[in-house]
Amino acid sequence: MSATSAPRHVEAFAHAAGSAAVAVPGGATGWHGTLLGIHIAPAASYEMEALTEARCVAGRGIEGDRYFLGTGTYSPKPDTREVTLIEQEALDALARNDPPLQGGPIHLAPIDHRRNLTVRGVPLNHLVGRRFRVGEVILRGGRLNFPCKYLEELLGLPVYLPLYNRSGLNCGIERGGIIRPGDAITLAE
Repeated sequence: MSATSAPRHVEAFAHAAGSAAVAVPGGATGWHGTLLGIHIAPAASYEMEALTEARCVAGRGIEGDRYFLGTGTYSPKPDTREVTLIEQEALDALARNDPPLQGGPIHLAPIDHRRNLTVRGVPLNHLVGRRFRVGEVILRGGRLNFPCKYLEELLGLPVYLPLYNRSGLNCGIERGGIIRPGDAITLAE
């Protein structure tokens, strides 16, 4: 991929899951969340780097991240992954061994889970097909992220089964801007 060409992303609401959900009213309302952390990596398998702020670019991703650059593990497979999010509550559950699907608690730091944004108080599983704000940025929930054996191999931890159905949300960026830890997250609709 050249430095000037953009990676091929599937627009969030064009993804099969997003397109089905966007046409159906409902979903979780009345919640208010917070952005806890921002992480990027320049290429596949590189260590994630914590940021104090990040520029989100509509149709591309977070500047400097592997999926913005087209250098991620799954970059050759077009999908909705301009920005990925995971709930801190899911990480807290792993640390409690809840549910007990592995041999004991797993402490997974935000720098380890390979998602761009760690959030609290945001019902990610309910945001497929929904627009929501992270600070000044508007994201579109495209599809739930599923754990992969690649993450398990990279970390050397049995995270596949305990993260199933709570491995985060893949999103598209509708309106770009700067985000920072501490930014409010709210439904945009």
